[in-house]
Amino acid sequence: MLSRWMSGSSRNLDREYNCTVRLLDDSEYTCTIQRDAKGQYLFDLLCHHLNLLEKDYFGIRFVDPDKQRVRALPAQPPFTMCFRVKFYPTDPAALKEEITRYLVFLQIKRDLYHGRLLCKTSDAALLAAYILQAEIGDYDPGKHPEGYSSKFQFFPKHSEKLERKIAEIHKSELSGQTPATSELNFLRKAQTLETYGVDPHPCKDVSGNAAFLAFTPFGFVVLQGNKRVHFIKW
Repeated sequence: MLSRWMSGSSRNLDREYNCTVRLLDDSEYTCTIQRDAKGQYLFDLLCHHLNLLEKDYFGIRFVDPDKQRVRALPAQPPFTMCFRVKFYPTDPAALKEEITRYLVFLQIKRDLYHGRLLCKTSDAALLAAYILQAEIGDYDPGKHPEGYSSKFQFFPKHSEKLERKIAEIHKSELSGQTPATSELNFLRKAQTLETYGVDPHPCKDVSGNAAFLAFTPFGFVVLQGNKRVHFIKW
């Protein structure tokens, strides 16, 4: 793919490698890079592919087969990277580009699914209902039979009671919202939660108890279990 950027005489096939970037919707972008290419070069190519102008919120990182983040690439290909939000906006509604808001929406949706965005049941039901509205539109009894919300995986695990609550909100409160409006309302709700934008790193407190350290858009936090025990505002 990148051959069109290079002259025929400068190409060196022995120094070219395929690189795959896993995007926020789990699709993949594959390109060819030179061995000595900088990460910024790959990131700029990807942003061009996505028509992404507000780049500063995003980044790419390598995750090894054991799903551990590392700072250096392995010595040999294949190279698989992940495109993720790096800095969560304090006010997603203030983002200028719709594509930027959509990518942040996908990231927070992932955070919810992987258990990083923690919230009470009523908030979880509302967030999931916004996702439903964005993805399938208005409730239609002809298309959406009983239990239709159970076909979507919003959280690591959830109960039938929560599924019913999600469907109830979707049916009665969100009709008429466009996908873009539902995504924006999802972002506005998510940003009010204590764990919005939290990327936790495991540690131990002075007593040896397990805890997590995290930087957020609003400050530095310490978490124990599902609770925020310390918060230092920027």
